[in-house]
Order: sequence, then structure tokens, then C-alpha cells
Amino acid sequence: MVMPDFSSKVVFLDTAPLIYFIEGHSDYQPVLKSLFASNDHGDFTFITSSITLLEVLVKPIREGYAHLVGQYREILLNAPGIEIYEIDTNIAIRAAELRAKYGLRTPDALQIATALEFSADYFLTNDTRLRVVSEIRSVTLPDLQ
Repeated sequence: MVMPDFSSKVVFLDTAPLIYFIEGHSDYQPVLKSLFASNDHGDFTFITSSITLLEVLVKPIREGYAHLVGQYREILLNAPGIEIYEIDTNIAIRAAELRAKYGLRTPDALQIATALEFSADYFLTNDTRLRVVSEIRSVTLPDLQ
């Protein structure tokens, strides 16, 4: 796959890339630092859903890492280059259609439905199984290396 040009695009940020960036996943850290720096400079916009917030907070809450909970909340709720959207009935219906068509798990269907609902150009994930969805271009971290 040719590395996509995210310039002036809307990129849906799935859970795994955010966790890898915040928690320092060594294999992907260089590409993620560059990607988040570009986002900070306004080169493109990240969007995500409240599902991402839910998913990134579970482990830090369970393990009592209040500083990590705070970091995730800060980036998702206050970073100027990241917009977070709530799940509404339109997204739920679209997610049901995606589940029926592709057999996706509910969280994945909700994430992709949100990306589609808000016209994301790309879906940044690390789940290659989501490439089956033809309505949006999924990009994984190895694609960016």
C-alpha cells in the first residue's frame, strides 16, 4: 500500500493508534510522533468517537493509573486537532448495517459508522480485518512506516 497523504484530510483515529502513541509502543513511536506532530500543526484533522474514550480508559482505570486517565481525557477532550463525536441513532443504524454486511463486532461497526457519518477520508487503525469495509479506506500503522 502506498502511504496516504493526510494533508487537509479528515482521519478517523481508532483506539489502538492512540494507545500506542500515549503509552509509547516502540515499533510505531516514530511514525506516530510524526503523525501527531502534523496533526498539532493543523495539517489534517483527527476525529474519533466516544467509543475510543471508553476503550482507552478501561485499563488505566482498572490498574489505578490516574495520570494515564488524565492524559487520555486531555488529548481526546481538549486537543485542538481532535474532534470527538457521540454515538447517536444515525450512527447506530449505520453501524447495524455495517455489522449485517461485514459481520463486524459492535465497537468496530460503531467506530466505522462514526467515521462515515462525519465524512472521514481515512480510518486509522491497526486492525487489518477492517480493510474488508469498502466504504472507507482503512490505514494501518505498518502502512505508514
